[in-house]
Order: sequence, then structure tokens, then C-alpha cells
Amino acid sequence: MIETTLVEAVHASVVSAVDTLSLLAAPTGEPDTPTGFNTEGVVSFLASKVAPILLAVLGVIFIGRASKGEISKVLTSSAIAIVGLAFIAGAATLFFVGDYLINLMFE
Repeated sequence: MIETTLVEAVHASVVSAVDTLSLLAAPTGEPDTPTGFNTEGVVSFLASKVAPILLAVLGVIFIGRASKGEISKVLTSSAIAIVGLAFIAGAATLFFVGDYLINLMFE
């Protein structure tokens, strides 16, 4: 019995809140302009903050393995990391190539 009353009270409060919010968010006649997504900011954040931290972690792992005498594993991991960085650089290059092609086609 108490639960039913509580649920009804919460339901009435939620309905009232939704009605109030819908009145506040009523269209004003001017369409909202899309703001877009700042991809340049995301890329610069990743390049300036995340990539150096990941490279430092890889360096610590490689130094730890090398100190244990696992030189072959360090060389293999280093080669894999270099190939991965090459792929990342290639993906970053695609941003610039794609931007150039879009500007070339739509000018």
C-alpha cells in the first residue's frame, strides 16, 4: 500500500518535471545550428598528451626487459612498436590527404 502511494507520488512528480522541461525547451522559431565536433582538438590532445605517456610506458617496459637479459624480446617488441608508430603516422597522413582531396573536389 505504501509502495503504491510512493510510486504514484514519484510518477506525478516526474510527469510535472517533464511538462515543465518541455515548456522550457519549446522551439523559439530559430533552428539550432549544429556545432560540430572539434576533431583537430582531439587529434592535438592525443598527440600532445596521450602519445608521450604511452611511449614512456613502452620505454619503461623495454628497459625492464632489457635489464633481465631478454634482449631478443626487447628487439621484437621495439620492431612491433616502430611498425605500429608507422601505421599511426600513416593514419595521421590520411587526415591531411583527405582534407586536401576534399578541398580539391569541392572548390
